[in-house]
Amino acid sequence: MAGPTNTSDEATWTRWRSVADLYHAYFTGLILTTVTRRGTADAAEFMFRIFRRQQQERFLPGLAKLGLSGLPPAVAAAQYHYLSNWIGGVSVEYMYESDRKAWIRYPSPRWIWRGTAICGVPGEVSRAMLRGWHANNGVSLGNPRMGFVCTKQSVDGQDGLEGYYCEYDHDLDIDQRLVFARHLEAPLFDPAKAPALPVDSWPKARLEKAYRNYAMEYVRTATPVAVQLFGPVDAGYLLHLTGKLIGMQYFDEIAANFGLQRGDAKAFAEFLGVLFAAQDDIVEISKSEGQFEIRQQSWKLMDGVADNNAACAKALQGLVEGLAAGCGRNIPIAMTPARGGALPFIWSIG
Repeated sequence: MAGPTNTSDEATWTRWRSVADLYHAYFTGLILTTVTRRGTADAAEFMFRIFRRQQQERFLPGLAKLGLSGLPPAVAAAQYHYLSNWIGGVSVEYMYESDRKAWIRYPSPRWIWRGTAICGVPGEVSRAMLRGWHANNGVSLGNPRMGFVCTKQSVDGQDGLEGYYCEYDHDLDIDQRLVFARHLEAPLFDPAKAPALPVDSWPKARLEKAYRNYAMEYVRTATPVAVQLFGPVDAGYLLHLTGKLIGMQYFDEIAANFGLQRGDAKAFAEFLGVLFAAQDDIVEISKSEGQFEIRQQSWKLMDGVADNNAACAKALQGLVEGLAAGCGRNIPIAMTPARGGALPFIWSIG
């Protein structure tokens, strides 16, 4: 059994949660930026590709990690969405009906469309998420008879996103893997009947880090998808602009959780050092003639991403520039990557 936590642990976890909030906001903002700058069709295609990529990379390994691999396909898929989203801090419900039918429900408020952001999300974009992930779980499980039936969408003014995994008596065509049945409604959620994580293998520290990584994973997936879909120039613009807007909006909230506040170049250098540490990035900070330099040796967010393009770093650059603007007016900030956009990144402040 784990012992009591200490003040140092709590401070670390608060910083991790702040990082999660920042990247959560960035991901939501990126979808909205795409909607407003490129239109609904491009945003829907972007959403589809993000969620299909995550589904292909994470679904089957996640089933094994959560101990769900031996369950009936519909039950395994629904329990996966319940547990994996619960770990990320998402409000989610699971209702078993039979071995061939299991419900999943995301009640209001929706995590992915936090606050007023939900008003800017077209229904087509939300449907693209379901096409990308939920509709493909049967394929991944090698079961062509399993599909997803969506009964509600919160962005359409209904009281949540919900639906059920269903194993039919026949193989499904591609356009039958996601269907809509708005006349149906999910049964009530009973927390006592929901699956739970084994406490021994999911202690507090692991849960807190998983909470942080859950939000960051969306950005890790979305940035290379944007570059592949829109090209480095157009994607770089979207990634950078979103970062700058989110950074400006969220500096005060993140800094308060770090125990810091607005100020000059020195204050921002301190803030950036804490932020990078909370992301598990290795940095070296030096000062010369009133100017601060942060040498970023690692960017854990994009470690191991095979199609990481130099344009992906525009997301980080925009985010840091926006945070600098939030910290104080006219704080000079410049980023110099190594040749080809590789590490280390050199941040000059002041």
